[in-house]
Amino acid sequence: MTDTTTTQAAPTPTAEERYSRFRSRRDEAVVQPKGFLALVNTQWIDSEQPIWGVPGIWAPLPEGESGLKVTATAADGITVDGRLVDGEAIARGRDSPAPSEIVFSDTVSGTVIAGHDGSYGLRVWDSASDAIQQFGGIDAFDYDPSWVVSGRFAPNPDGTTAGFAHLKDEHTREMVIPGEITFEHDGTEYAVLAFKEGRALQLVFSDATSGDSTYSVGRFLFVAPNPDGTITLDFNTAVLPPCAFSYNFNCPMPPKQNRFPFPVEAGEKNVVAKSGELLH
Repeated sequence: MTDTTTTQAAPTPTAEERYSRFRSRRDEAVVQPKGFLALVNTQWIDSEQPIWGVPGIWAPLPEGESGLKVTATAADGITVDGRLVDGEAIARGRDSPAPSEIVFSDTVSGTVIAGHDGSYGLRVWDSASDAIQQFGGIDAFDYDPSWVVSGRFAPNPDGTTAGFAHLKDEHTREMVIPGEITFEHDGTEYAVLAFKEGRALQLVFSDATSGDSTYSVGRFLFVAPNPDGTITLDFNTAVLPPCAFSYNFNCPMPPKQNRFPFPVEAGEKNVVAKSGELLH
């Protein structure tokens, strides 16, 4: 007997459907145990000291070693890499090949982060934070295909950097700029800077909506150049920076050439509470 059953391929999702899924994933990501809304403290350690909100005494390690030293008793209930701390323990940083997992309670955990100056700090996460409890969603513009913009990418010589100011720093940080991105809007060409973030390029920008209908500090757009030198800037996928969700993040600020005089009415706007008011 011949089986005439055929399997129909799933229909290709539309751009609007892909955008809807993107929006849902964003809402889900920020409320995870180490999502942006879970961050309740970031404290840099330059001497032996306590850390707000968690037990133990924390201290820097000798220069060149990754992480922090914590001193605690068993009653404090701190575990580092699955072991209860009763005395001293080393919590390795995120720059280590094997970063440590730090647990304070059923909802509170920690990670050690490395600073650009060689210092280390502790980030404290609470999966039951007030921000998570109050979170209503990320307000965003409706999908608009006109904000899918084609541009060009021109590689820079290896080692090219540019200074980026950060929200909480007095001085700029030099970031590697793999290439220059150019695109046209309303007959004017713009050349913008994007630094390397993993396999992608991170564009930090502000526009005429910043501080009005969108978050005042600006927004992020992650892009990747195509082999033929073109690059697609889909501003519908512009996202709020981590500092829009917690003051305990330190975000890069848009450099001068990334401050657009026109409104980018696409992508995320603000973090809102269940009440409908701004959460942050």
